Formats: sequence, C-alpha cells, structure tokens
Amino acid sequence: MRFARPLTLVLMLAMGAAPVLAQTAPPERRQSGTLIYSGIPEIPEELRTDLQRYRNARSAGFQDWMEDGSILISTRFGETAQLHRVAAPGADRTQLTFFAEPVSNATTIPGTESFAYQRDAGGAENFQTFVSSLNGGDVAITEPNTRNGGPVFSDDGRTVFWNRVERGQSDYDILAMTVGDPASRRVVFEGTGQFSPVDVSPDGGRVLLSQYISALDSRLWILDLATGRATRLRESSTPVSYSGGEFTRDGGSIITTSDEGGEALRLVEIALADGAVTPLTEASNWDVDSFDLSDDGRLLAWSINEDGYSRVAVRDLITRRALPQPELPDGVLGALEFSPDGFKLAIGLSTSTSPGDVWSWDVAMGGLTRWTQSEVGPLDRSTFVTPELVRYPSFDDLRIPAFVYRPRGLEGRRPVIIDIHGGPEGQSRPGFSLTYQQWVADHGAVVIVPNVRGSSGYGKTWLAADNGPRRQESVQDIGALLDWIATQPDMDPERVVVHGGSYGGFMVLASLAAYSDRLAGAVNIFGIANFVSFLQNTEAYRRDLRRAEYGDERDPAMRAVFDRISPLNLTDRMTAPLLVIQGANDPRVPQSESEQIVDAVRAEGRPVWYLLATNEGHGFRKKFNADGQAEVTNLFFRQVLAGEPATAAGAQ
Repeated sequence: MRFARPLTLVLMLAMGAAPVLAQTAPPERRQSGTLIYSGIPEIPEELRTDLQRYRNARSAGFQDWMEDGSILISTRFGETAQLHRVAAPGADRTQLTFFAEPVSNATTIPGTESFAYQRDAGGAENFQTFVSSLNGGDVAITEPNTRNGGPVFSDDGRTVFWNRVERGQSDYDILAMTVGDPASRRVVFEGTGQFSPVDVSPDGGRVLLSQYISALDSRLWILDLATGRATRLRESSTPVSYSGGEFTRDGGSIITTSDEGGEALRLVEIALADGAVTPLTEASNWDVDSFDLSDDGRLLAWSINEDGYSRVAVRDLITRRALPQPELPDGVLGALEFSPDGFKLAIGLSTSTSPGDVWSWDVAMGGLTRWTQSEVGPLDRSTFVTPELVRYPSFDDLRIPAFVYRPRGLEGRRPVIIDIHGGPEGQSRPGFSLTYQQWVADHGAVVIVPNVRGSSGYGKTWLAADNGPRRQESVQDIGALLDWIATQPDMDPERVVVHGGSYGGFMVLASLAAYSDRLAGAVNIFGIANFVSFLQNTEAYRRDLRRAEYGDERDPAMRAVFDRISPLNLTDRMTAPLLVIQGANDPRVPQSESEQIVDAVRAEGRPVWYLLATNEGHGFRKKFNADGQAEVTNLFFRQVLAGEPATAAGAQ
C-alpha cells in the first residue's frame, strides 16, 4: 500500500534518526466503547477495513471428550470464545455457552453428560467454576470474590476438587465438594503457597497435589483424605521440576514428568511405597511437555517439544511395546487425550500456516481423522509463510534460537519486527499466528521471534540463565539480534521495531533504553516498568512466585540491581517512539506499571501512544478490544516503519 512520506520523515531517515510521531501537548484523549485512546491519531477507515480480512479467522481448541464419544471444543463465533460440542468428525459446532466473558477449562464429569467450565469477569482472573449439561442449567460451585483453579474429578464423578485463594492472600487451600451438593463444599487441605490438585486415586481416597515454587522447583504430595495428612512423594536435596501427574490403575504409582538428574523433563513412574523412580522415556535434550494415560491404565501417549515443534508417541504401558505413531505436520500440539474407551487419541494441533484444529488417532489401526475445519476468513492460505529456525550468536557466544518469517518475492532490505514472548519462562513456538502473517503481508516485514536465555524448552540451565542479577543478559540477546540483523542482506537495520507483552513488555522497554539509536519504535504491552513497584503491586498469590524468578526487592543487594535495570529509571535514554497497551483489570502487571512509564516518557518531552481497555486484564480476549489493539499497532508500524512501498520482484 502506497502512502505519502512527510519531508521531515524522509530527512530523518536519511540521517539515521528514529522518526518522531506527531502529537499535540497535552495528548488528546478519547474513548470508543471500552477502549481509551491517549495521544493516538484517529484510525483511518481504510486501515480498519484492511485489517478485518485478518480478524475473523477462528480455531478449535480441544477441551475434553464426552462420555458418548463426542467432544467439547472452545471456539469463537462472536465477541468471545465459548464452548461448543462436536458430535462426530466433521459435524457442526453446537454452541453450549453464551456469555460476554470468555469461557475456558472445560472438563467432562465422568459417567455423565455434564461438564464443568470456568470464566471470570473483566479479565481480573478471579475464576469461578460452573457445572452445566447439554441441556443447560449452569450452577456455580465456587464462591464469589475468590480465585479458583480448574476442577479435578474422582473417577466415579461424585467428588470434585480444586484450589482456591482468597483475595489479597498468597496461600491456596484445596477444596472438595460432592457434585450437585454445594452445601458439602469443604476445605480438605490448607496449603502454604501455591498448591493444586492434579489427580485423584482410583479408589477416591487420595489426591495428588502439586506445590509450585518456581519454574525450576516444584514438589508432589499425596493427600490422604481420611486423615487430612499430606506426605511429600519424593524428597530431593536439589530443586526438581515436575509437571502433571496421574495415578496408575492399581493406585500404587504416579506417572509424571521430571527433570531430576537431567536437563529436560522426561516421563517417569514414581512408586508411592518408597519413592523409587522408573524412567519411561530416554534422557533427552527436549522436554516431554504433555502426556495422557488411558482410563484403563494400559496406554500412554506423550508429546515431545523438539526445538519448538511437537512430536507424539504412543506406547502400551504394560508390555512397553510401541504402538503406531501419528505422523504430524510440523506444528505445535494444543491437546492430547484418550477417549473414555481408549480407542482414540484426541490431538489438537496448529501449524504456522493453519489454525488450531482437532484430530483423532486410531490407537490400534493408526490413521488420523479430522474433527474440525477452522476458517481463515477471506484469506488465501497458500500465501502464508513458514518460519525458518535460526540460531544467532550472542555476546558470550551462546546461540539464541529464533523463528524468522520472511515475506516472499520482495527485493531489497525489509523492515523488521521483533516479537519477544512473556513469561519469562515461556517459549515462542511455530504455531498459527495470523498476526505474524498480517505483519509480513501488509508491511512487507521480516518478523523475528527469538527465544532469549530464560526461555523454557531448552533445558533447565537455559531456563535459569537470566535469573536474579543476570536479567540484563537476556536484554543483551536482543542487542546481539540487532547486530545479526545488520548482517542480513534482506533486513533493514534502520527500520526495526521491538514488540512484546508482560515480561516481553519489560524486554521491549529495556531494549528501548539500551538500543534506542538502533530502533525505529517499540510496542510495550502491559510490561514491567519497575521491578520494585511490580513486585509490591502484583496480586498477592503471585508475589513470592515472581520473587523466585526475578529476585526479592526486600533484599538491599537485589533492590540495587532493580534500581539499575528497571526501565522507569532509564526513560531519559528512550528516544524512539513508544506505544503502550494495557488492560485496566490486569492482576499480574497492574495498570500502574503502564501509567508510570507513559507519564515518565512524556515528562521527558517525548510522545507516547497509550491504549487502555477498561474491561480487560492480562491480554485482550474480547474481539472488539483485540481489533482495536491491532488497529493501533498497525497504524504505529505504518508511521515508524515508513519506507518505500514494497515492490515485488520483477515489477515495474
């Protein structure tokens, strides 16, 4: 798309200076529905219209099998994602829930046609759990003004367990209730820190509990419901990370994933009697990131995260014999679960060029059957690009993995958008992203998605490499990426934007402070501006968990590090244009983090665009707000990446 470049912008680009966004002082403020725009120009109607081509795609997220062999999925037809039932492969999606707020974490109640699900209000993450059936009739099982984890049911479907934390508190209790009898709701375990129920023993007398301390340290406990006593499953002198867990059919062991004695999570079986560990998968550099045990305890399926791509394996647990293995396209697994009869394995999968859909695998005979076919609106799928996995050198010779999406058929050096994931214990993987495809197509941009040190998926040494006082080393990985970009013949080092949310927002702000002279702009989505104020103001149930990752602001030495690296203290260095996006109800990175960085940069005499959604939390989950975010972001890109229009190879 061609548009005029102001003479001042042409001169600034010629001199290597970052463009400055035009803005009056004080910044104009206006509201449209639930969105408040501050210092942001009006959105051109043609931009809004162009973007709608990309805003009506949908996906199908597998939730659970129903007892009759149908499935529950999450998908969006209107403003928010809701639950739907698919009766058979290729059948219509029958909507089951109809709320203004999105619905998540649907679980079938064993032996019934009923199911439980969760929703919150306004993104505040005070999740409530409801029970419903195919005939409707929602009933809340949790208490208002509390935050509740997803439900776990006993095998007979009679008892439900979940964790709950009171507002302003950090300790989770484990609750139980007889299904259908809210008066039976009771606390069965009072935890210290974050405890969650994971599974219930086949006899219903014990509950497997997970205690999360940090991404590198978690513990498993067995709660005896008769005595109320919890016993740690396996003691360790060093931190061990566990993920998930299921009782074996005889109730004598737990199957889980563990990184004990290695870098990556592997499948193990732990005997309850003595804590003895039996490995079920070979030691590897790659995590087992999900698994499922069939209801009869015979079949075990798991997925391995190999450099971001998913691979699935299936085994007979009794004979240890490998069964036919699904051959999947390169992509990312979203679900893995056996049907109640154990004959089929549900697989949720997305690829870089196709949205998430649900398949089933015939365990005995092999063969994939597609259940859902998600649309991408009016777009031509054949135009979507597949990323290349690269590794670029950082300041200390570490090789940083990154996925690179390149536009096709364009000559010359292209603008670059770097998108940095949150977490920080997260990982960018090559699943479906219409956002990346749109940036590539409409801006002719190269999109780079790095997994800097501190990301998950590459072993626990990599995961810990940015902890505490080493935080800035991950920022230096972005500096090294800028160095690498300058060496690439198809990338323009003068037109690079950094974009990211949550911890990725901190990385954006830190990069803006460190490398403003090398950036055309920055998009900070609910990022941490000041580690001290963030740790003091994030919700109480998260505070100690975040201190385990970032460091404790109450320690003078660590506070000195925070004072040195917090973006709020470095705003005098932020000279490139900045866009800030925030949800007013965010319990993780509160609105105050965005407000103070906006105020501080504006106080330096530099313009900031600021978009606030009044009914969202940590991420925009309602279509109206998400559309507004996309419109503002793309208008920002248009202005800061303004260069000569893209010309296809061979065009005159």
